Amino acid sequence: MSEPKVFLLPDLGEGLTEAELVNWLVAVGDEIRVDQPIAEVETAKSMVEVPSPYAGTVAVLHGEPGQTLDVGKPLISVTPVGAAASGAVAATGNAAPAPSPDSIRPADDAAGSGGPDATPGAALPASAGAVAGSPSVSAAAVAAEVYREEEKAGSGNVLIGYGTPGGHGVARRTRAPRRAAVSAVAEPVAQVSAAEKAADDLVLMRTRVPGKLGAVISPLVRRMARDHGVDLGELQGSGASGLIMRRDVEAVIKPAAGERPAAPAETPAAPAASAAGDTDARTGLGVTGRTAVRGVRKAVAANMTRSRSEIPEATVWVDVDATALVDMRAALKKADPHHTPGLLAFIARFVTAGLKKFPELNTRIVTTEDTAGGASQEIVAFDGVNLGFAAQTDRGLMVPSVRNADKLSARELDAEIRRLTAVVRDGKATPAELGSGTFTLNNYGVFGVDGSAAIINHPEVGILGVGRIIDKPWVVNGELAVRKVTELTLTFDHRVCDGGTAGGFLRYVADAIENPGSVLADL
Repeated sequence: MSEPKVFLLPDLGEGLTEAELVNWLVAVGDEIRVDQPIAEVETAKSMVEVPSPYAGTVAVLHGEPGQTLDVGKPLISVTPVGAAASGAVAATGNAAPAPSPDSIRPADDAAGSGGPDATPGAALPASAGAVAGSPSVSAAAVAAEVYREEEKAGSGNVLIGYGTPGGHGVARRTRAPRRAAVSAVAEPVAQVSAAEKAADDLVLMRTRVPGKLGAVISPLVRRMARDHGVDLGELQGSGASGLIMRRDVEAVIKPAAGERPAAPAETPAAPAASAAGDTDARTGLGVTGRTAVRGVRKAVAANMTRSRSEIPEATVWVDVDATALVDMRAALKKADPHHTPGLLAFIARFVTAGLKKFPELNTRIVTTEDTAGGASQEIVAFDGVNLGFAAQTDRGLMVPSVRNADKLSARELDAEIRRLTAVVRDGKATPAELGSGTFTLNNYGVFGVDGSAAIINHPEVGILGVGRIIDKPWVVNGELAVRKVTELTLTFDHRVCDGGTAGGFLRYVADAIENPGSVLADL
């Protein structure tokens, strides 16, 4: 009898460790094929369809719509083609019992000497399969072996939303480990929970810490670090090839907890309201509702917090007479109503030209470790500009980027801005489209405001804001006139440049807006 195959929520890339289950596209009992979409999940980047790596009958759906699922946890169980679901259930009665928590050996001992790119279970000894039925084998070893074998099945594509892991539609089978893991399949959620702390260092070691090549850590370790404010970029992993283990994070957390001064008296805190309709303990007001911070809002909050805590930012601004630009676009639109770029596209063209003259604002600061274990910083410059632009969507503020924007004309920029805006509003933007920017342009004038000290989109070093264009009195040739005026605001990272560079860039863009014809002639 074939056992149900458990498909784990795959690595989402881009440092993402969880996703919200939006909708199931299949139901228990459905017959599915390899690469058939089985669920829609929403990450902090976009909404994607997850394909099945297996063909067969849906046995279990692990999760309900609206639930947040961790990477590496069960998503769906599938009974292979030709196997009766009842037979799979009956097989669980003959399976060897899962090892008790007392018999679990430390996952660190099984880590082996895999390199920084080692996949889960890759460092297990070759004999693991032969002894998996023994009570002395760890739950972590069994889970890792099962995961490794399951990941070998599927269509051969590895990106979430674009296919499944492996190279074939039929899963490769092993001898003992598969039998030993049947009980884990019967109760996947409970088994993962029981072995979570012992297995996280081994089973889920497949995501990288940005900027730290040797640190491959599990989502559970990353969550522990995030919850306790531990900077993983500053940790030296004690595992094989510098892997950051749970014990490394705990070593940082425990001393910090021990340094806290003891409270003068143990006064129990007043419980917070747990649901709508309760009374808030601090204000005495009734609570009308609670909204979980997750998905895009959670990612935005984390990124903005990191930006404000890490970047010593400064802001400069200038009022600009945009009358000439508005008139030029009106003339172009009259001649060709259907192919005239929007004002934002023209400003984007001026920004890319300005970044070529002031490349310091098109950089990134990277922290690296030297051979002595110390940290050093370097400013990384880029050959080209990926221009991000802020787009408001139903899912929150998104910042897609136009790749190689410096090589595009105003018309080409306009077409790409419109395409990317539609993509992000549909929730279909890829991680590359959302995470590859080198500088951001923010048109907050669409909200009817004049200016804003924007927060830099970490890890970039600058963001240019454009306010609304309105009629204002302006001195022209010594006389007052009504002109189309806007405000430009540049927020920049003071580590990469000083005010002279920032002011020079801002003045260049302002001059281009005031004299668009002469500037465009030189581009």
